[in-house]
Amino acid sequence: MRITISGKQIELTEGIKDAIHEKLGRLDFYLSDESEMKVTVRAKKSRQTIEATIIPISGPIIRAEDSEENLYEAIDVVYDKLNRQLRKYKNKLKDKHQRHESIRYENIEEFDEIVEEADKNLIIERTKKFDMKPMTCEEAILQMELIGHNFYMFNNIETEEVCVVYKRNNGGYGLIEQE
Repeated sequence: MRITISGKQIELTEGIKDAIHEKLGRLDFYLSDESEMKVTVRAKKSRQTIEATIIPISGPIIRAEDSEENLYEAIDVVYDKLNRQLRKYKNKLKDKHQRHESIRYENIEEFDEIVEEADKNLIIERTKKFDMKPMTCEEAILQMELIGHNFYMFNNIETEEVCVVYKRNNGGYGLIEQE
């Protein structure tokens, strides 16, 4: 697994890089050698934030983030979160007797551009683009849970239309389809 580390508002020392490689590198047990992990370290006042995104060759994108006063504690928390998510995904695959290729989102591109919408004076702070490949509603819910979001947009394999699954306040899930 390749680990790419970047720092924002912090100078990355060899000790920090080594700690990240040593701790998060243990997750390669679950991943192929071609998988990639992007780690971003940020510092604001007394809080240290670490964000890690795993982009496997095939399978779901997995992300975790934590802020602590001590950066090394934040690394430990992110490791625990990623480890838990990877185990959960692995167990769900075993339970459903699915192959690893069943979840098809392979790449995600992030743009940190700020775009101004003149009519409403709204600011889009982050834009994400990704290739939507066909999947079932169950696979979309699993992907949503693994990345820790409240909604997920996908191309429904059954209807061949763009749909959104979301978490409902009562604990269930919802599906939005176009008319």
